[in-house]
Amino acid sequence: MYKTGLALFLAAFIWSGIHPKDYPTWIMETLPAVIGMIAVIATRNRFRLTPLAYWLILAHSIILFIGGHYTYAEVPLFDTIKSVFGLERNNYDKLGHFMQGFDPAIVSREILIRNAVFRSRNWLNFMILCFCLALSAVYEMIEWGAALFSKDGAEAFLGTQGYSWDTQSDMAFALAGAALALIALSRTHDRQLARLL
Repeated sequence: MYKTGLALFLAAFIWSGIHPKDYPTWIMETLPAVIGMIAVIATRNRFRLTPLAYWLILAHSIILFIGGHYTYAEVPLFDTIKSVFGLERNNYDKLGHFMQGFDPAIVSREILIRNAVFRSRNWLNFMILCFCLALSAVYEMIEWGAALFSKDGAEAFLGTQGYSWDTQSDMAFALAGAALALIALSRTHDRQLARLL
């Protein structure tokens, strides 16, 4: 499973880097996935994660690679969805921000459970939601900083498409992703944790 996931990661990364719309935007969009994979490889022997966590990291990385290749405002499938449903914008960035909560919710859950940080599941879930929301806020500040320093590439990187509430809706999508991950995957994750430990 680990080798298959790594091969899929590398294939998607190479594909995304072949003639992307804009190389500076591609670098900014794919860098978090590359850093994440380096962390996964570096900690694999000391702190092996569950298969669920690894697959979610891979899925999130592929979403980042697709967004980096086309830019978040111009992913073709979401352009089609936009025209079919009469939407005002390409909403691929919302999928990315949803995964920005969905994937880290399970990874942070695993780290907190395995280190016995909380006795109460209620506090555990609350802190996971807080962490995912904080992570989203930090990413929004990074986007803001990148926009200030890169006037030309700001729109491609931010993907706001003229939407004035983009930052707030991005954070709401991340929070929704985190909540859904906890609701839908906690039991599966608990079973995998039991096998792993």
